[in-house]
Amino acid sequence: MTLTEFRYIVAVAREQHFGRAAEACYVSQPTLSVGVKKLEEQLGVMIFERSKSDVKVTPQGQKIVEQAQRILEQVDQLKLEASQNSDQLEGPLRIGAIFTIGPYLFPSLVPELRRLAPKMPLHIDEDYTHNLKTKLRNGELDAIFVALPFDEAEIDTIPLYEEEFQALLPPKHPWVKKDNMHLADIADEVMIMLGAGHCFRDQVLESCPQCRDNSLNPQKDWITGSSLETIRHMVASGLGVSVVPASAAEFQNEKLGLVVKDFTNPVPSRKVALAFRRSFPRKDALEIIQQALSPIVLQGTKPL
Repeated sequence: MTLTEFRYIVAVAREQHFGRAAEACYVSQPTLSVGVKKLEEQLGVMIFERSKSDVKVTPQGQKIVEQAQRILEQVDQLKLEASQNSDQLEGPLRIGAIFTIGPYLFPSLVPELRRLAPKMPLHIDEDYTHNLKTKLRNGELDAIFVALPFDEAEIDTIPLYEEEFQALLPPKHPWVKKDNMHLADIADEVMIMLGAGHCFRDQVLESCPQCRDNSLNPQKDWITGSSLETIRHMVASGLGVSVVPASAAEFQNEKLGLVVKDFTNPVPSRKVALAFRRSFPRKDALEIIQQALSPIVLQGTKPL
């Protein structure tokens, strides 16, 4: 049982492919396969379920991969502590965010991170929450921006800000002149929502039971878009109305002629947090992210 074998299984779990994992580890595929098989035999557990088309981590294997990841990070931490001149802000930092956060946060965050840590290359990823969670646990990402709640074993979160949901209307919609709007009003309109898999869609439906019922009603108009920006253009073209987070509400609205309306109490909202593995050794990098966030003010958000 060696650290090299631990690196092999972490790479296979991340890539879900033996060939790509071997390339990531700079070894031949037979060498990696032999190492993985040897570890499985030593532990008496099948870590991976193999087929001709893909590779999946078994339930028992997932626990082993996670423990191997923690051990590797502890080894990295030991190396850092052993080196008096080590700089945690020199290595690459891999950050992820869900689709409804990344486009509105990263344009401000990335330049600030570059200013504060110019020697720290940034790798940026946008994905669904469930994919980001897997990448974080497997060590493919170091930290992710997600919406709360986000309860995962061995994962810590730092609440960052809260933002309200707002209605997005085409310019000639009769609600433009409306003084008070309730989220439930949306259920009576042709509603444009993100597709399945987006946590923001789930949050809107949770806040609006009437909308959830209509989404299951084949007689009710229901339109889905792949991103908030696609939805923005669909609303501008008059296809319907939508609900968006405040940080994304005003983006390009003047150009498209869109109108944003606040909801009356109870106003739906979400909380955004930074999530990271408890065992992640580069605490200075996490602190620099928080420092970079300090001067950033996103439209319609309230710091937590």
